[in-house]
Amino acid sequence: MSDLPALARNAKAWPFELAREILKRVERNGLDGGAVIFETGYGPSGLPHMGTFGEVARTAMVRHAFRVLTADAYPTRLICFSDDMDGMRKVPSNVPNQELLHANLGKPLTDVPDPFGTHEGFAQHNNARLRAFLDSFGFEYDFLSATQQYRSGAFDDVLIRALEKFDDIMGVMLPTLGAERQATYSPFLPISPTTGRVLYVPMKATDPKAGTITFEDEDGTDVTMPVTGGRTKLQWKPDFGMRWAALGVDFEMFGKDHQTNAPIYSRICKILGVEPPVQYVYELFLDEQGEKISKSKGNGLSVEEWLRYGTQESLSLYNFAKPRTAKRLYFDVIPKAVDEYYQHLGAYAGQEPDKQLENPVWHIHNGNPPSDVPPISFALLLNLASASGAEDKAALWGFIGRYVDGATPETHPVLDGLAERAVAYYEDFVKPNKSYRLASDIERAAMQDLVTRLKALDPGETDAETIQNEVYAAGKEQPFENLRDWFQGLYEVLLGQSQGPRFGGFVAVYGIPETIALIERGLAGELASA
Repeated sequence: MSDLPALARNAKAWPFELAREILKRVERNGLDGGAVIFETGYGPSGLPHMGTFGEVARTAMVRHAFRVLTADAYPTRLICFSDDMDGMRKVPSNVPNQELLHANLGKPLTDVPDPFGTHEGFAQHNNARLRAFLDSFGFEYDFLSATQQYRSGAFDDVLIRALEKFDDIMGVMLPTLGAERQATYSPFLPISPTTGRVLYVPMKATDPKAGTITFEDEDGTDVTMPVTGGRTKLQWKPDFGMRWAALGVDFEMFGKDHQTNAPIYSRICKILGVEPPVQYVYELFLDEQGEKISKSKGNGLSVEEWLRYGTQESLSLYNFAKPRTAKRLYFDVIPKAVDEYYQHLGAYAGQEPDKQLENPVWHIHNGNPPSDVPPISFALLLNLASASGAEDKAALWGFIGRYVDGATPETHPVLDGLAERAVAYYEDFVKPNKSYRLASDIERAAMQDLVTRLKALDPGETDAETIQNEVYAAGKEQPFENLRDWFQGLYEVLLGQSQGPRFGGFVAVYGIPETIALIERGLAGELASA
């Protein structure tokens, strides 16, 4: 049996690189939080989006890499922290009951009524949505609410420390602000005792010994009150550093939009007497227009939308791959991600142990990937749906059962799930955009030759590779500048799209008689005129 910790010490996959950094920090500082703390942060000012899921998925991968590296020598904990005590500063455009939310602007998100009417507050609704996402993927995590932490007194000791270091924190923050903002800035945000809103007001006095601040309330009166017990919260940049100190966080990753502020978070944490955690900056997901995904806009893909067309594993793979490269997150990336996952899974069993630790499926499945690789690719299922006009997965199983001897939805549940998703993807994205055309003279001659070749095949010679060779041969007989033009022509004339998997594999599953009939319809112009 391989010595996984030894292999992990040299593994190049990015979760292991981070795990080794975290181990160095733990060896220097011990367990400030009672365990090695991996944290992710979430702002519930809008519905959870893909970036939120990705942060938890990636952090879970780092945590597992750390556990393997250290042979579970340290207790570990993954905290998903919701910044739900932030004041609602604007109303998301993608939620109902806009008037209700506008009437509660400025209040902590947990005190804003739920516009969906299902939970006590808006943040509670969004927190529940996030937890449902995470639970469906089987993540092991502890969920912490900022509101609960502040109001329960869990942060009180660090808040008093922050009050004692008020001037030091101001010294970090003021140089980062403009002159007008400097005049009113305070790291402490009191919750108005009269309106319940989070106030962005300067402090008239601070008393670390008494643990109080004095400020002007919205009604113009001066108020002196404790910073503890949820009566105040910190501005978001000091809050970041305070949370690291209070929870003893050892690792946190965040998007590139935090990169310029990360040194501020770290300085605040040091002021509060704690070494900052290991940090990792990832690139942001972009929508179809190349714009940053925003909770308030609701652009980009949601987790639910991805899972309608792709698998959980494909979503995890998309998050694992190149986290420091900006990637479009739109529907057209799903089919490739699904098939790439199964390509990695198919390669895993034959790899040496050190190579297995570099394989994404090892990280996706906590070191124990399954072995079920479907015999038909998702791209091929999509093309079957396209060629047959399948309206449900049962139509695809007519082809699958003939190609894979004895296969049924019961014997091949993974393939059955892919067939269902392929039909959904075809109906929503392929079918509305089909654009058939007539064959050119060269393509017509090649397709007629291909029909002749397919008819001449011996019934025992109908495997995908043999058919693919005949497809190549028919193309080579014609003066195509590039054989890619031949394959593109096949898909555009016969399927109304410009790309597809290996045509030989498609024919093997779809059937030679069916393919001949399809080519004859294409050459007759029936597909282009439909």
